[in-house]
Amino acid sequence: MEKVKKFLIDILESVGIALLVVFILNKFVIVSVEVMGSSMAPGLETGDRGISLLVTRNNIERFDICVIESEKSSSLLVKRVIGLPGETVEYRDNKLYINGEYVQEDFLTDTVTADFSVVLGEDEYYCLGDNRRVSRDSRYYGPFTMEDIKSTNLFIYYPLNHFGIKK
Repeated sequence: MEKVKKFLIDILESVGIALLVVFILNKFVIVSVEVMGSSMAPGLETGDRGISLLVTRNNIERFDICVIESEKSSSLLVKRVIGLPGETVEYRDNKLYINGEYVQEDFLTDTVTADFSVVLGEDEYYCLGDNRRVSRDSRYYGPFTMEDIKSTNLFIYYPLNHFGIKK
């Protein structure tokens, strides 16, 4: 009887430690995300599941894919960083201009971006979906702050045909 009791205690301790590790990872190290909608198609599609390291948000660069938590949305958003703090972001004739200079977007395939211009504050990032026709992004929510951006770069683990790092 004593062996059974010790065995059960060992199992409970192991499960407790495993749950604690998972909690700490999810709270402080990684964020889990499931892509909902087609706003990042064709690179990311509905149902793609991935993880991203929370520590990666400290070095946000143009065109990084990022995971955003906004109080204006009930779920995590996955978008691409287009504009950085202090920049003027402009689209004219379906072309991106940053501070008046043309910037090519090699990752886009046959998409249309309506003309607009926005000046970003010192802690503002302009993030758009790759499928601009259907994406709810900074054009809808407004610019995001560093606090809103939880991480950059996404490692897709499911489905297996999308397996890999998305930048």
